Amino acid sequence: MQGVGFRVSMQDEAERLGAIGWVRNRRDGAVEAVVIGSGTQCAALLAWSQRGPRGARVTQVEKRVATADEIKLAGDSFTLLPTG
Repeated sequence: MQGVGFRVSMQDEAERLGAIGWVRNRRDGAVEAVVIGSGTQCAALLAWSQRGPRGARVTQVEKRVATADEIKLAGDSFTLLPTG
């Protein structure tokens, strides 16, 4: 979902929860994220992503284990990456 500040809102929520990782738009219009944190932090951000920020229309959330290359993109905070 574009145009509702989903990525920035997700970054804010991740930082509030103390999780690290990244979020980016995909070329197909979807949003993709990698979240690294405790089970509680990850579950809370997953729950948040199912509704998103005000104005978002979330139709599907997919959960999977991140690849090593995806994890390497994460720094020591939760960042916004360019469209990938």
